[in-house]
Amino acid sequence: MRATAGIRLLNVNGIRSFSHSRNWRSAAVPAVERGGSKVWESADEAVADVQSGSVLLSSGFGLKATLIAALRKRGPESLHSLTAVSNNAGAEGRGGLALLTEAGQVDRMIMSFLGSNKKLEKQYLTGEIAVELCPQGTLAERIRAAGSGIPAFFTPTGGHTLVQEGAIPARFDAEGNVVEYGKPRETRIFNGRPYLMETALHGDVAILRAWKVDKAGNCVFRYTTKSFAPLMAKAAKLAIVEAENIVEVGEIDPNDVDLPGIFVDRIVPATEPSIVEVLKTRSTGEDKGAKTKGDAQIRRDRIARRAAKELKDGYYVNLGVGQQVWIQSENGILGMGDYPLPDAVDPDIVNAGKETTTLVPGAATFDSSESFSMIRGGHVDVSILGALQVSAAGDLANYMIPGKVFKGMGGAMDLVSNPDNTKIVVATEHVAKDGTSKVVQACSLPLTGARVVSTIITDLVSGRGEQTDATFAVAENLKVME
Repeated sequence: MRATAGIRLLNVNGIRSFSHSRNWRSAAVPAVERGGSKVWESADEAVADVQSGSVLLSSGFGLKATLIAALRKRGPESLHSLTAVSNNAGAEGRGGLALLTEAGQVDRMIMSFLGSNKKLEKQYLTGEIAVELCPQGTLAERIRAAGSGIPAFFTPTGGHTLVQEGAIPARFDAEGNVVEYGKPRETRIFNGRPYLMETALHGDVAILRAWKVDKAGNCVFRYTTKSFAPLMAKAAKLAIVEAENIVEVGEIDPNDVDLPGIFVDRIVPATEPSIVEVLKTRSTGEDKGAKTKGDAQIRRDRIARRAAKELKDGYYVNLGVGQQVWIQSENGILGMGDYPLPDAVDPDIVNAGKETTTLVPGAATFDSSESFSMIRGGHVDVSILGALQVSAAGDLANYMIPGKVFKGMGGAMDLVSNPDNTKIVVATEHVAKDGTSKVVQACSLPLTGARVVSTIITDLVSGRGEQTDATFAVAENLKVME
């Protein structure tokens, strides 16, 4: 049953004083029985009563196989019109929610990043699937709020952007015309800054994967697999977990439980292995035939070396480079290391780009709401991002070019949401592929954040006049980079 649009009330001055987003939660939820065994023989059996039109919360950055395969097996005749909520839609033809979108079982996606799923992009642009883009940290917090009984909250993420205006297209028709936009956000000023009101995001069914689950439903997750899993289990009416290991009650130390069994309703054995979506490894250093770097890579290396000078020992950095710093990856790592050696790949340790990575000694892993609390709360010292444009006033545009396909903002809007406490550094090539300046007087592209950037690092010292659109002055103490 499709829910109706949300209520909006206006005061006598025409200023909206109360609003809430469209409620995607349906009434067709499978029954949850207390007292019986939570362990089901198979995933097919556990998802047999999931209803068409349900809001499906799908956790993680990896490609779960068992539960999604069982849902796909139902086919669009039996299971369709799903609203799927996830950070992304998986890998085309390989796994994740892509298996359901390709089968025609999903009507709407709520996500932060389309990724490299070209088929989903086509479905989005031709009206087959609606896509609501939501900043990654806001998505995590909306889900956390739903599981905590909090109907709404205010966040600085997305201020002065198309998210605030509700101007990002959500659905097109078959001819490519926009027929639905996002919802404008109510705003309120706190301490002189605008904050957007976001509403809780409930689910009918949550599907997640855990490394170890006891028969009472207590879960233990490995590394980055906990990114969205605990949040989604708490926000759904029915939570189903596929377990790599099912153990007896009492075999998990209470101190090791990541998700208490009260939030888990059904347990099924994981019959398919975790799939590595983006395999990245490093060489052992024994390969003497290193490839010659091209001009583009040389420029990027130069930018990275200069960006490293912005960092100090002990800094906590998002997407940082070099020195003895703690690198934070917004999918739930503090202390991210290099790519693994080929024989040390772990599918449960991936970065925000879903690439295999490693953890340094002293690292910690946590869920996505914890990760973005660090970011929005100003606990990260420096955040380094790329740009499509950055203005003389510090405005940043880095996720969308109107008229062209855009992937979504991911966590970028969250990363620049607290410039008073987190230094925002843009590291980018000075000019775009068409030769136009990326350093402009005023951004013409949709903003990621307004007046947030403090430092711009490019492959040129300052650029010739025709390469820099913004007005600038050469510093008196200009130095040659080492």
